[in-house]
Amino acid sequence: KQWYQRRVAITAGIYLDDISITHLTFGSDFARAVESKQVAQQEAERSRDYVEKAEFEKEAAIISAEGDAEAAKMLSVAFDKVGDSLIELRKMEAAEEIANNLASSRNVVYLPKDKGMLLNLPA
Repeated sequence: KQWYQRRVAITAGIYLDDISITHLTFGSDFARAVESKQVAQQEAERSRDYVEKAEFEKEAAIISAEGDAEAAKMLSVAFDKVGDSLIELRKMEAAEEIANNLASSRNVVYLPKDKGMLLNLPA
């Protein structure tokens, strides 16, 4: 580009030290192309963010699954050592919690197990 400017200047008998362009306008096609490029770049950035988020969630799911697997192994080892007593204890704790919830509810009616109170049906 510089050699072309020198050639034009020498041909015209003008020597240029510096050129400043003070006002430059582009056509509407160029402006639309620039805008389309910016929109495409924003969409690409959004897609990149979406992919990064999906990868992060995938890694989090893998870590969670590995933790669950490790917890299951630890429970299995504990059950092997202790036996079913831990399960029985958890059942009793759950039954106690259920009984407390039912006892505090106004809508609970206790019926005897042995007697057919409903419609005088045999037990």
